[in-house]
Amino acid sequence: MTAEEVRPRAAAFLASADFMAVYTVTTIGALFATPALRSLMGNAGYGAILTGLCVLGGGIMYARRAELRLIHLVPTTLLVLLGWLLVTSTWSASPTASLTGWLQLGAPTFLAVVVAQFRDTLQTVRATGDALRLLLTVSLGLEILSGILLDVPIAFLGIAGNLAEGGPVQGVFGSRTVLGVVTIVALVTFLVEWRTRSVSSGAAVYSVSLAAILAVFTDSPLVLGMALASGAATGALAILRRVSPRVRPLLQGALAAAVVVGLLLAYVFRRPLVYWLNAEPDFLTRSRLWNVILDMSSLRPVQGWGWVGTWPEFLSPFSYVRIATGRPHASALNVWMDVLLQAGIVGVVLLVAFVGIGLTRAWSAASERRSTVHVWPALVIIVLLSDSIVTSSPLGGFGWFLLVLCATRASLVRGWRRERPLPEASVRLPPTSGPNPAV
Repeated sequence: MTAEEVRPRAAAFLASADFMAVYTVTTIGALFATPALRSLMGNAGYGAILTGLCVLGGGIMYARRAELRLIHLVPTTLLVLLGWLLVTSTWSASPTASLTGWLQLGAPTFLAVVVAQFRDTLQTVRATGDALRLLLTVSLGLEILSGILLDVPIAFLGIAGNLAEGGPVQGVFGSRTVLGVVTIVALVTFLVEWRTRSVSSGAAVYSVSLAAILAVFTDSPLVLGMALASGAATGALAILRRVSPRVRPLLQGALAAAVVVGLLLAYVFRRPLVYWLNAEPDFLTRSRLWNVILDMSSLRPVQGWGWVGTWPEFLSPFSYVRIATGRPHASALNVWMDVLLQAGIVGVVLLVAFVGIGLTRAWSAASERRSTVHVWPALVIIVLLSDSIVTSSPLGGFGWFLLVLCATRASLVRGWRRERPLPEASVRLPPTSGPNPAV
């Protein structure tokens, strides 16, 4: 077979809706299973998987380039944020570490853009649900095997076998905190699947029960906080979706004011809240860490020390933070503190703009559009924002992927570009030689 014959067949294969469906599930599953893949294959093996997915994603975009509008690809605030993080490498103590850290965001960003362009919100929810059902089922099975049947830990996955004692468990996700975030995202996803009748009732009941059981056995205060935040947001959206369009703006304003007051009260009464959640040790660890980070950030308040993502072992100022706190921290355990330390106030402002605009668009779509599936991006962003207060996991991997995915989908639905008329020559790239199937 000649190259001229292979090329159109390869393009047709990459452009097919079936391949895109498999690619989406595989990408989401690989990002959520990052700790397990790294344990099994090492950083090099995991990097090869991400590289392969990015190459395939580039092939899909080329094969389906006739469907793309360049102005719709990426939110402007995201481009500016990524550009600033790349610029900070010029004053970093290690430009190599900065480039590596930037790729921790660059790769999931590209994968999220590919998925957002060629899968609608319902298809994305289904793919996320399929991937999480499998990973949570495997996690519970391994915890039962380790904690009940064999009563021995599975060391290479970090599973301690604590299920019989009531937890904490972590499954294939590396820590109970990450599993907690995954279970809340899974609950949101499974409930949306159930509500939209995307899966059978039996599969929906099994999925929700599975996620709820694992959430309880994480024994993590973070799970309760995220559950309360997502539950309150769900209730607010349920009310907004039922009121008259004329009343909705007033109610939106009242809800925004209530959120601000609630956040202020949570800050003022943070110590009683921490005691109620039984999270004193974690709170003390974080407060010491954040105080040291604020001291280091004051030396470079505007530009930060240079973006590196996960903290390298021997690099200033991260090595100093470890010495000052007496703990081997690999992150600031807070997204905003991490960005402040590494990218300065400019980075924090850009991140606030990106997340804030994305959440506003997603919330507007969720409150105005009739289909229940439109609540998924808004609720996922809220879960990730709740997680960002006590971990830095949204700055990479599945957290950053979901954040970019939801913000991009919200931009496509509610963004200023969606009804912008464009000249025909600038709207579409040259058509492909293969078919152009509907998604």
